[in-house]
Amino acid sequence: MLVRCVFTLNLLKRELHLSHTTEVSVNSTENKLCLYANLMVNFSVTYEVGVNKSETVLFVLPENVTTEGSTCKNTTSTLKLGFGDWHSWVVEFTKDNKTYQVDSIVFTYNLNDSSVFTNSTSNETKSVTTKPRITNVGVDTYYSCKSENVQRVESVTQTLYDVTLQAFVTNGSKSDTDTVCAADLTSTTVAPTTTVTTTAAPTSTPTLPTPTTGNYSIAPDFNSTACLMATFGLRIGFKQGDKVETINLVPSATNVSGACGVNSSNLTLTSDTIKIMFTFSNDSKKFHLHALNVTVKPATGAAVVAVNTNMSIWAAAVGSSYMCNKEQTLTVTDTLTLYTFKLRVQPFGVEKGEFATAHECSLDDTSILIPVIVGAALACLILIVVIAYVIGRRKTYVGYQTL
Repeated sequence: MLVRCVFTLNLLKRELHLSHTTEVSVNSTENKLCLYANLMVNFSVTYEVGVNKSETVLFVLPENVTTEGSTCKNTTSTLKLGFGDWHSWVVEFTKDNKTYQVDSIVFTYNLNDSSVFTNSTSNETKSVTTKPRITNVGVDTYYSCKSENVQRVESVTQTLYDVTLQAFVTNGSKSDTDTVCAADLTSTTVAPTTTVTTTAAPTSTPTLPTPTTGNYSIAPDFNSTACLMATFGLRIGFKQGDKVETINLVPSATNVSGACGVNSSNLTLTSDTIKIMFTFSNDSKKFHLHALNVTVKPATGAAVVAVNTNMSIWAAAVGSSYMCNKEQTLTVTDTLTLYTFKLRVQPFGVEKGEFATAHECSLDDTSILIPVIVGAALACLILIVVIAYVIGRRKTYVGYQTL
């Protein structure tokens, strides 16, 4: 499945990119597992479409690939994944006594594939080679890295994440022990297991303008409509020592990735300073935001990381959307807070690329306020009548006494 989002260089607009998990197993000549991979890879390729004119296409390593050409040997192994019209992604491994590593990744793409490289002036097949820092992986362990690993060479950018790799499998099955990448070892602030509350906060960050509303969507492939849609403005407040900082997410400088599932869907937004993953859960009748993973890279100081996997907000019936136009305050941890503006999300049951009927948050729902206002007015009216009655009775009583 290839996905294309074309954007001209003079516009410099970053479009969304999609993600699929690609899982493959390679068996040895003895029909035993010798290579295993489960990962996501996004590709960005800039190519010529005319004189002094170029376009950039974004696509993903699809779910369905071939492994023909993959090999397993004592000290070297090759994982070759073929897809589309003569495109391939090849990982070369080497091993010493106690560890193994990735020596290179070779990405080959066919510019003659018009379904991907529309209006390309070249019909060449090109290759780029990168050398990722995947080293010192213990033998009989698998390499694990949830963080993004960006490889840029010439006009090609490859982004790897949620990577699980194991080469030189010795017992015919994937190991239960992992070697975790350095990027994942960053200390995080884990949220308490209390329910996240949502409240109005109209003056949370008076020094910043209201965040620009971004429109984000995920589709299973280029020929499909969206399976997840979201639109909102986003501000993040975070603590650095005794100081509270705020930052707005800029949609035009944000990359979008994610995946749609039956019971779980996720949306990841990544800019130079912010990375945030929203994870939604579906219990067949209702959906809700289940988890947030936020990383902020301030201009000075260490990165701030906050994780909360015990959330139950933005809930609505499956097949509908959740909407809250008023500003919401979401406390992720005691060090980081989200502020959303003009929010609308639908992570499941999207049809024809359009939002379904919205379930409005209590801040927007005037139908709740009307009975309250009417009730208060009636209470005031009754109080006035009672007071008038008491005053009238007293005057009448005084009159009787005078007589």
